[in-house]
Amino acid sequence: MKLSATIAILAGVVLLATDAAAQVSLTPPGLGPPPASKAPAKPAAKQPAKKPAAPAPAPAPAPPPPPEAKPAIPILPNALAAPTPDDPNADLVYGAFQRGQYKTAFDLATKRAQAGDIKAMTMLGELYSNAFGVKRDYAKALEWYKRASDAGDREAMFALAMMRLSGHGVPADKQEAVKLLASSAKLGEPKAAYNLALLYLDGQTLPQDLKRSAELLRLAADAGSPEAQYALATFYKEGTGVPKDPDKATRLLQQAAMADNVDAEVEYAIALYNGTGTPKNEAAAVTVLRRAARQNSPIAQNRLARVLVTGRGAPIDLVEGLKWHQIAKTAGNGDPMLDEAFARLSTEDRAKVEEAVRIWFGKK
Repeated sequence: MKLSATIAILAGVVLLATDAAAQVSLTPPGLGPPPASKAPAKPAAKQPAKKPAAPAPAPAPAPPPPPEAKPAIPILPNALAAPTPDDPNADLVYGAFQRGQYKTAFDLATKRAQAGDIKAMTMLGELYSNAFGVKRDYAKALEWYKRASDAGDREAMFALAMMRLSGHGVPADKQEAVKLLASSAKLGEPKAAYNLALLYLDGQTLPQDLKRSAELLRLAADAGSPEAQYALATFYKEGTGVPKDPDKATRLLQQAAMADNVDAEVEYAIALYNGTGTPKNEAAAVTVLRRAARQNSPIAQNRLARVLVTGRGAPIDLVEGLKWHQIAKTAGNGDPMLDEAFARLSTEDRAKVEEAVRIWFGKK
């Protein structure tokens, strides 16, 4: 059991509040450099949960990619369908919130909350905690979240747990946070199950229990959480808390990739390329790599560059491949083999690469 590797991947993950970011490091044999080079770059892919949640510092925005359609994720046979999300138009308050009409959402939620609408109470907590349509007020956010939580709303329980866990805007109380997460998870809140799983994995706030962590990840994964699907795939890949099962790992990666989890897209592409837990399909792997590269994953950009420069999985395209190399390099993902290929370009092709990079970053 590669427990240390799994903890390195997952235990350091920021608990899901508004966004989640998972780190992974691996060296896929099938996507390594050609025989002349023995130093493949190690991937280190970076991953969000839905609101309401306690506020967390947002990551710095990445440079916007050009408006290209993302390639579709290749479907494995008998893949499980993702659950259909609730229609936001079914509720006027939530519909206004989704459209960014926060003042309207606040006015509607206030009237409904005063009439005893639990979901409206949770919405008021969200609006107050994030200063959406109203001045930020953690005391009022806490009040509304608690009222909704006491009335049995699982999302309010989760939001309140995250405030207590982080101490953001309120005194930290990890024991209360754990109880709230457990109650919310029991009621079917996937974000709560996911975060509770991380606490059991980390072994600091709670005693480490890998089996319980895997069980909670399964609950969240079955409820459609891409973060949980990705994390559980790592468990199955490493044999952490569950028996090793490459097939299950790959299927979970595919599900998370279909939900735009970039980390999962990168690893799913590697699995397709190498035929790990799924029939080998280099063309499909390149399709997924392109999708992740266009979502600004430096790992996918580097791997796609290698494929296009070496012609291992796709026709050789030096200009396109080295464009992705230069873009990945700006994020710190260097590659000596690709640097050498860039140095051998003709003056004309080098100019094409540089122009393509400028376009990607929105420069004229």
